[in-house]
Amino acid sequence: MSRRAVILAGGKGTRLRPYTTVLPKPLMPIGDYPILEVIVRQLVQAGFAHITMAVNHQAHLIEAFFQDGKKWNVKIDYSLEDIPLGTMGPLKLLKDLPENFLVMNGDVLTDLNFEKFFKSHENSNSIFSISSMERDQLVDFGVLETNSDGILTGFKEKPRQSFQVSMGVYMLSYESLSYVPNNTVFGFDNLMLKLLEKGEFVSVIPHKGYWLDIGRPDDYERAIDEFESLKKTFLNG
Repeated sequence: MSRRAVILAGGKGTRLRPYTTVLPKPLMPIGDYPILEVIVRQLVQAGFAHITMAVNHQAHLIEAFFQDGKKWNVKIDYSLEDIPLGTMGPLKLLKDLPENFLVMNGDVLTDLNFEKFFKSHENSNSIFSISSMERDQLVDFGVLETNSDGILTGFKEKPRQSFQVSMGVYMLSYESLSYVPNNTVFGFDNLMLKLLEKGEFVSVIPHKGYWLDIGRPDDYERAIDEFESLKKTFLNG
C-alpha cells in the first residue's frame, strides 16, 4: 500500500506578519523553493504517493501552486476547512485515510528520515507517534527555591533547562481519530491529553538532526541563511 501524508497548511501565520500578509506561510520561500515544496519533495523521496493538504487561509494560492501534484510525481488533493478546526480537527473531514498515515505542519524544515519514522510507527504498538527534538530553554531570571515557610533553600542564576518538544511531525493509527470530535476545534494538545486519559500508547521518537519551525521571523531568517549550505541534506542532492 502506498504511503499517505496529510500536511496541515491552513494556518494564518500571524507570527510571521508582515510576510504572511501577501503569502500563506507554507508558500514562504526558503532558498529556491517555498517551504511547502521542500516538504513535498522530501515526502516523495520517502515513498509517499498521496499527499492531502488541509487548507483554509488563502487556500486558492496553495492550490494554484501545487495543483494535482503531477509536477512532483505525486497525487496531491485538498481538504478545505469552512471554519478553523485546530491541528487535529481537520483530519475528521478526510474519509479515505489508511490504517497508518503521517501528519505534519506545513512550515517545518527538517532532515528527518520520514520513511524510517513511518516504519517505526508501523512496527510499534502505539496509536500515535511523535517526532521530537531536545531543546534547551534559558530562564532569563534568577530562580529562587523556597520551602513551605517562604525560606530560601536554593538559588540558580539564569538556569538552562532541557525539554523534549514536538517537531510538528506525527504518525497516526486510524483508530486515534475516534478520540477527535466532528466539526470542533481540536488541537494536538487536546488529543494528547485524551490519549493519556484513556491509557493509550503514544510513542515519542527523538530526532538528533536538524529541525526548525519557521513560524517566527527569527527562525524564518535563520532558515533562509542555512538552507543553501544544507540543501543536499534536506533534498538528498
